[in-house]
Amino acid sequence: MSIDQLKAAVAAAPTANPDATDVVKWHGFLLESQAALERAEDGLVAALESQPSEIDDPTMELAHGVDAAVTARDGRAMVVRWLLDPNAVGKQDLAAQRLARFRGRQGPAVPASPPPRPATTPQPGRSLAR
Repeated sequence: MSIDQLKAAVAAAPTANPDATDVVKWHGFLLESQAALERAEDGLVAALESQPSEIDDPTMELAHGVDAAVTARDGRAMVVRWLLDPNAVGKQDLAAQRLARFRGRQGPAVPASPPPRPATTPQPGRSLAR
């Protein structure tokens, strides 16, 4: 299925498949970050073309902005890649957790009441035997 077909399917039924909805959402984030990266690169190229041999501080800030935009874009691409890979690390655990939610609980995971306490609590430095 193409991304356009997936977007159309999610738009038609956004709650039908949470995984598909996540893919579409993160793909949108990826496209936004790619566009931001391209704008940052264009700004840096324009600044570098107008610079003499040394780079000034504002141009260096633009270079740092490009670096940050690359990092954001690459991180979002990794999320999309992970969402699309059914055998990705952690997916089996995630599937098991989802399945457990549908099966219901047999009882509380942790005792619901505090442990029983002794009737008398010994005082430090005192003996119970008199």
